[in-house]
Amino acid sequence: MKYIIIGLGNYGSVLAEELSALGHEVIGVDTNERRVDVLKDKIATSFIIDATDEQSLSVLPLKDVDVVIVAIGENFGASIRVVALLKKNGVKHIYARAVDEVHKTVLEAFNLDSILTPEEEAARSLVQFEIDEEHYVMKFKLPGSFVGYKVSDLSLEKEFNIKIIALVKGKQVFNSLGISIMEHAVENKFEEDYLLEEEDRLVCYGKYKDFMDFWKAL
Repeated sequence: MKYIIIGLGNYGSVLAEELSALGHEVIGVDTNERRVDVLKDKIATSFIIDATDEQSLSVLPLKDVDVVIVAIGENFGASIRVVALLKKNGVKHIYARAVDEVHKTVLEAFNLDSILTPEEEAARSLVQFEIDEEHYVMKFKLPGSFVGYKVSDLSLEKEFNIKIIALVKGKQVFNSLGISIMEHAVENKFEEDYLLEEEDRLVCYGKYKDFMDFWKAL
């Protein structure tokens, strides 16, 4: 998959490196030249621009990537403005980092694909947990090509030696502002004939090499 990550602070830089290591194409964006320089040899491409400026933002290949991630955290105003500009420019899939409940509630008004709360989740919705030098547990958003298939149809264990250990189902709820948002609940036991939906997540176990092969095959 192709990602643009806007904001290469501690969280954004780690996320960029992890996704790149998993075989994804990552484009990094930040106003800080030093942050961009540190990552330039670890990701596909990087830009030193102010993403809060609409004209500067237009140089990015927003329509040619699968997901744009706004990893800006502490600068509340910049985070909200960048998200608003991305929505204005018709970006279909946006993830954004929230540093507290107020930030999260405001971001929910934009109806984003995902709101990342790393202070609570340690970025685990996108990257892996290392079991040993070879084996990992990963949670990731359901690839579009899997939507509508039964869990039993995926054959991940047979084709990639990756075992599904849990299913995370999405459901619509209302937040404190009365805005409809998506929440996820983990199910360790699930029916094999369950039809996968767009908002579902998979939690899988396998070797790092096999996850790399899986992502490259998508």
